[in-house]
Amino acid sequence: MTDLIEVLAPSAILPKVHASSKRQALQTVCDALAEAAGLDARSVFDAVQLRERLAGTGMGEGVAIPHARAAGLKHPIGAFARFDPPVDFDSLDGRPCDLVFLLLAPADRGADHLKALAKVSRFLRKPEVRERLRNARGQDGLIAVFEQPSKSDAA
Repeated sequence: MTDLIEVLAPSAILPKVHASSKRQALQTVCDALAEAAGLDARSVFDAVQLRERLAGTGMGEGVAIPHARAAGLKHPIGAFARFDPPVDFDSLDGRPCDLVFLLLAPADRGADHLKALAKVSRFLRKPEVRERLRNARGQDGLIAVFEQPSKSDAA
């Protein structure tokens, strides 16, 4: 994986999602990613829920990166959703999350999972990236944000 945009499934980029709970938020993003990846939505949701029970994936600053391993994948794949209003993801800073990047990786390739997770985390830690994601218009605007920094992000 060289660029983060290569991980994102275009049909699983959701510019404005409403959810009344973390469970509903995860279900929405899992459904979109499962459909894009050709996976069983229930299996994806169950894997993500299992991981969430181990430790919350709210990173702070309004960002959550739920992730899990899934059988049937050859490479990591991701979905991105912008929630309005933000959803409580049990973040480290107590802030609800409006930027959620769901990452699935092959069940048998742990190193790929960790590399992709690190790349997503580095990307979303940048205040200017979060601001651009919050201000982007529609799916095309969000795609542009993910494309632009990945060209210059050598970390």
